[in-house]
Amino acid sequence: MGSAEIREALGTARAYVSQHPEQARYTDSVATAILNEGLAVTISGPDGATIQTDMPQSVGGNGAAPSPGWLLRAAQASCVATLIAMRAAQLGLDPGPIEVVIDSESDDRGILGIDDSVAAGPLTSRARVRLRQASGSRTELVELVSWADSHCPVQDAVRRAVHCTLEVEE
Repeated sequence: MGSAEIREALGTARAYVSQHPEQARYTDSVATAILNEGLAVTISGPDGATIQTDMPQSVGGNGAAPSPGWLLRAAQASCVATLIAMRAAQLGLDPGPIEVVIDSESDDRGILGIDDSVAAGPLTSRARVRLRQASGSRTELVELVSWADSHCPVQDAVRRAVHCTLEVEE
C-alpha cells in the first residue's frame, strides 16, 4: 500500500473505533511456542506464521536462530518503523527510507539466576531512528518520530509494567 491507501485505511479504522469504542479492546492472537530439541523453539501464530528461536552456544543452545531477546528488539524496531510510516501517511509527509536500530543492555546474572536482585530482561533499551530523505522540517520529523514512539504498542509494552499471569497445565 502507498501513503494514500494507508491514510485511507487509518481514517476508516479511526472512524470505526471512534463510533464503536466497545470493540476497540480485544484479545490479541496467540503465539504458541514448542520446544523442539535442546533450546530450539518453534513459535506458531495466526495464518500459518512461524518463527524459530535458539539460544547462543554459551548457554547451551546451538545458535541456529535468533534468540528471544533479539526478537524483542526486532519487534521494537519494526513496530517503531511501521508507526512512523503510518503517522507520516496520516500527515501527508514522505519519510523516505526509515531505519530504526534498537539496542539494549542486559546483565546475564539475571537470566542465569546468579543474583535475584538483577533483572532477567534488558536493563535499558535505546531506539535510534534515521530518516535520511524525509520531507518536512526537523521539528516536524522529531514530532513524527516522537508520536510514533509513544504510540508503538511494542515500545509501550517494554516501557510499562504489563500485568502478566501464569497458568501451569498438566
